[in-house]
Amino acid sequence: MRPHQKLDAWGKPVNLVVEVYKATERFSKEEKYGLTSQIRRAGVSFPANIAEGAGRYFQKEFAHFLSNTQGSASELESEFIIAHRLGYLSEALFSQLMSDLETHWPITGLTRRIRAN
Repeated sequence: MRPHQKLDAWGKPVNLVVEVYKATERFSKEEKYGLTSQIRRAGVSFPANIAEGAGRYFQKEFAHFLSNTQGSASELESEFIIAHRLGYLSEALFSQLMSDLETHWPITGLTRRIRAN
């Protein structure tokens, strides 16, 4: 098993990406190259940055990628809000995605542990 696959901070965002793809399938076709693409890219970069950082040799590099991950989580949050306000996400789906997005909090603790080493 690769190092990132052992981390909850990676597994939960992978599940979120699956939900993001399902949710954006319902978006207007006019948004294919706009909001749909942005949300999917931010969603995928969330666990991808964790995986890439965990695969690095130096802890400082891992911390850098975890910082990028937090940026992706913030970007995704903004895009969910925009999609909700535009009517692309129902209240229930928006609430679910925002709750699932809170999985980025384990990244804060992981970042602290990595930087302490």
